[in-house]
Parts: sequence; C-alpha cells; structure tokens
Amino acid sequence: MILWANEWKMKILSFNRNVKLFMLANVLLQSGLGVFMVMYNLYIKELGMPETVNGNVISMTAAAAAIMLIPAGFLSDKFGRKWMLLGGGAAGAATLFYRSFAVDETQLVAAAFFTGLFMAFVQVSGIPFLAEHSKSSERVHLFSVYFALMTLANVAGSLLGGAVSDVFQWLLSMDAVGAIRWSLFVGAVLYTAGLIPLLKLDNKPPAPQEKVNTRIDIDTDDAGLKINLTAIFHFSFASLLIGLGSGLVVPYLNLYFANRFDASNSYIGLILAFGSAMTVVAMLIGPLLVAKVGKVKAMLLFQLLSIPFLILTAYTTSLLLASLGFLLRQALMNAGNPIQSAIAMEVVHDKYKGLANSVNQVVFNIGWATMGPIAAGLVIAFGSYWGYAYAFTITSGLYLISASYFYFIFGKRKLQE
Repeated sequence: MILWANEWKMKILSFNRNVKLFMLANVLLQSGLGVFMVMYNLYIKELGMPETVNGNVISMTAAAAAIMLIPAGFLSDKFGRKWMLLGGGAAGAATLFYRSFAVDETQLVAAAFFTGLFMAFVQVSGIPFLAEHSKSSERVHLFSVYFALMTLANVAGSLLGGAVSDVFQWLLSMDAVGAIRWSLFVGAVLYTAGLIPLLKLDNKPPAPQEKVNTRIDIDTDDAGLKINLTAIFHFSFASLLIGLGSGLVVPYLNLYFANRFDASNSYIGLILAFGSAMTVVAMLIGPLLVAKVGKVKAMLLFQLLSIPFLILTAYTTSLLLASLGFLLRQALMNAGNPIQSAIAMEVVHDKYKGLANSVNQVVFNIGWATMGPIAAGLVIAFGSYWGYAYAFTITSGLYLISASYFYFIFGKRKLQE
C-alpha cells in the first residue's frame, strides 16, 4: 500500500504545469455542474411546472451536445484546445447564470439547449488536451486521476447543492424556490471560477508521440485523414456497443432497486454514492493492472470481469447480492474508461484527437439514447423481475461483443512504455 501511494505521489508530482492547472479547472467546473445535476430538476418542480418540462430540458441539452460535438472537435483540432475550453466554458457559464433565475418554460428549455451547445467545446477538448501535454508512459495514471477527480468533484457538487439549499431555506427562512435558485447561483459561480486556471494555460507545442503498433496499420506520425478515420471508426464502433448496453441499464438502476426490492430512497442514494466511491478506487488501481498486462488487456479484463456481476444483478432476488453486483460492475466497467481514453489518444494523430474524442462521445450518446425506450418497454412488458433480467442480459452480450471486437482490432498492440 505504501509503495502504491508513493508511486501515485511521484506520478502526480511529475505532471506538468498545464496538466495540474487543467485538473484544478475541471474540479471547479464539475463541482458547479454537480450542483445543477441535482438541483435543477427540483427547481423546475418547485416552479410548479409539469414533469414534461424536465424531460424537455434534458432532451434539449443532450440534443445540442450531439449536434455540436463533431463540429467542436474539428474546431478544437484547428484552433487549439485552450481557446475552445475558454470560449465554450465562458459561454456555458453565462447560460448557467441565466438558468439560475429564469422562470418561464421557453426560457428554461432554450437556455438548456445553449448550455449543451457550449459545453460540447469543453467536453471534446479535455482528453485531447491532456494527451497532448503528457507522455504515453504516464497517460494511464493521468487519465485515471482525471476521471477519479471528475467523479469526486461531481459528487461533491451534488452534496454542496443540497446543503446550500437547506441553509438558505432553514437558516435564512427563504422559500423553496429562492433557496434552490441561490444554490444554483453558487453552482454557476463555482463553474465560472474554473475558468481562471484555464486562462493560465500555456499554448506550448504538443508532446512528441511514441510509436504504436496495432493489427490495423496505424502510424501515429501519419496525419492522413483516411488512416486516422479508420482508427476512429474502430474505436467508435466499440463505444457504440458499450453505449447501447449502458443505455439499457445505467439510467434505470435507481428504478431497478425501487421496483424489484422496494428499496427506500435513502438506501438507493447511499448505494449510488458507494458506487461512485468504488469507481474512484478502481480507477486508481487500474494502472497497477496496466503495468502487469498492458493497456489493451487491462481494459478488456475490467470489462469482462464486470459481466458476471451484471448477470448476478440481473437474476438475484436478494437486495444484498444485487447491491454487491451493482457496486462491482460499476467499479470494474468504469475503471476501464481512463485506459480506453489513453489508448484512443495514442493511435490517432494529434491533428485528429479532438475529432476522435467527439465522434466517440457522439456514438456512445446515440447508443444510450436509443436503448432507453427499449429498456422501459421490457420492464412494462415483462415486469420488474424478467424485464430487468432481459435488459441486463442483453447488456452483458453487448459488452462481450464490444470486448471481442476491440481485442480483434487492437489485441496485438505493442506499446512502448
């Protein structure tokens, strides 16, 4: 344990100034967004609006992001990460302040659309920025720290939003709408504070890339469009399969515990919070497995090991076993994300890193959005036991196909560590 902690300490200290500033910025950005994730639907509810408004807000945000992700990736590749991060972040902050005080349905929905639009620039520029300011040998540790910090910051923001709202409501005798409104304002301020470290980023040239060999003939020094699009296609197809599987399961996990086991809201909140904590731990352990077996095998092992726990969750009638299966599946599946990001950034030329990241996210979101109605339909048609059992089983199959496809394409990678 001491050796593991010392290794992490040395790795984090070795990150360059740009990376550290970017990490600090994203902790603040994600904390601010965490406040909005928890409090905004409550704000709409307290305004007396129907549930359909919440659905419209979520849909418009996602639709705007889907529209802008690929153009944002092109612009990020062309004009540089810093200015896309700053421009998108500043415009996004303005929409958050506006949304904190808007009360009309049209304003709420329109502002949500613009939030999704501007956030796309921040979303697609982050991973390429980290890749360009790091060496291949440190990327797994770097992305693991990044994903873990983002998860923690999001949870911290969620908790902060509720705490601030309670303080304003109970200690200052403010009505519910006013209390939530000021908690949203605090979230917007936190998000805006994240722009300050971004201003201090240097626009230094990208770090030189190590050579990478794969089954498909990809050369990281090749700036040709066709060869890079080939790599992007393979990664995106694997992400689409994962997105399809996740869309059947992840959005309905809280309903799964409520419908199958009649679990209380407090228990569901607790188990989801434990899931986030387990994910952070697994992400930080990931580099140890990478050191033993390499990036591709480590990522595939995490994905494949998550499948038995997903099957356990699908068919168990015990709340304890279901909770255990959920926690381990959540941790193992998400632990592979930083490793996959590291691989993706190594097989694509710097010129196309933004495009690769944006396409990857678009297809994942398409898979997520496509399967939502199907999952709901399965539960309606077959009930809370067999409906979820079928959904989780299909997800297991999709994860297995994705892992097999990824291994077939990238399984003989020889990474120079």
